[in-house]
Amino acid sequence: MEKERIIEILDDWNFWSNTPYTGIVRRDYLRKFEIFNKTKQIVFVTGVRRSGKSTLMKQYIKTMIDKGEDRKNFLYINFEEPKFIDDLSIRFMDEAYQAYLEIVQPSTIPYLFLDEVQHIIGWEKFVRGLHEKGKAHIFVSGSSARLLSKELGSALTGRHVDIHVNPLTFIEFLYFNDLKINTKFELLSNKLKIKQMLREYLASGGFPGVVMSGEKNEQLTRYFEDIIYRDIAERYKITKIDKLKSLGKYYLTNIASPTTFRKIADFLGISLDSVERYSYHFQDTYLIFFVNKFSYSLKEQEKNPRKVYAIDSGLRNIVCFKFSEDIGKLYENTVFLELSGKGNDIYYYKDKRECDFIIKTGEKIDSAIQVCYSLTRENRERELGGLLEAMEEFDLGEGLIITEEIEGEEKYNGKCVKFIPLWKWLFEIQDNA
Repeated sequence: MEKERIIEILDDWNFWSNTPYTGIVRRDYLRKFEIFNKTKQIVFVTGVRRSGKSTLMKQYIKTMIDKGEDRKNFLYINFEEPKFIDDLSIRFMDEAYQAYLEIVQPSTIPYLFLDEVQHIIGWEKFVRGLHEKGKAHIFVSGSSARLLSKELGSALTGRHVDIHVNPLTFIEFLYFNDLKINTKFELLSNKLKIKQMLREYLASGGFPGVVMSGEKNEQLTRYFEDIIYRDIAERYKITKIDKLKSLGKYYLTNIASPTTFRKIADFLGISLDSVERYSYHFQDTYLIFFVNKFSYSLKEQEKNPRKVYAIDSGLRNIVCFKFSEDIGKLYENTVFLELSGKGNDIYYYKDKRECDFIIKTGEKIDSAIQVCYSLTRENRERELGGLLEAMEEFDLGEGLIITEEIEGEEKYNGKCVKFIPLWKWLFEIQDNA
């Protein structure tokens, strides 16, 4: 492709002659961009498709321009641009960069943003060369954990820092819906609206494009199809797409439930080998997450059933057509996403009874959490018993039960059990981050 044509296409994506719309700012992520850029390392941005990686890159570019940087010093390339689809190669990557240097002419060391770079075979060699020569500040994004980690490990060890981008947290969801809570009074005075919006968040999820859209169901359906076809089937040359889709639906339907690959293989009539391979593909595209039963033995962890959680409740609901009857599972999934987003090592505990989450920091278990949407006379003994058993096992003086409404604390044999509604806990964990 001719240099002039490359720049003509790139101009639509970049800030050289116009200022593209960059959406609502996600300030916590932009702070990470700013901090990590100062390390002089390659900044790597990962996350599920449509979580906002591209938008965040553009928001950071705009932030830098607003601070006085020359807009010619930024090059953003989206490797899912349809006009580039027939030219995707490391040679094209170099040609695009050289065309930018020759025609746009940055006034200093440029900032290079390579979006969805996994489409270019050998991209890591190009990036490493620029980085070692100090010729660019480099930001790279991708939607596949396995491919990118393999390439990073082989060529870029010790040269990168990572930012993982998830769909909106509940607090971000409120912000996107023009509800900003800054004080305890505002929290309490908006309690009813917050609870109403939590129900909406559990139903439609937190993908930024979906939150801002009037066609939520259509968009969520398209996201699921794109993950199945573009991120997995095309990339891994899978032809049995009906089996792949059935497995994806199985996992999203059965969030917060323990399962094994063998059980799934028997239930769906898919080979054990295919279930295992497909499952890790789903995990690598960040659609689902597995949580192991806690054991000090890694072998025991692998042998026991895993619990599965989904990246987004809206995506989960659109696939399995469930909401109200599964709201307890959606509560648990939301708690998992918040804990995971804070970088915690998460397990579930099970002996005589079960506790939903135990959090490990270093070598020590430092908290136990039970999630129960509706704590009733019938399930109270089971839910409380599972938490207390985990607290006893790990010598914890305090445990937490997250519910819909109940708030307070109770003492049991010198141990303190706190109860808190989910909507309030979501604000507390944000404040403590």
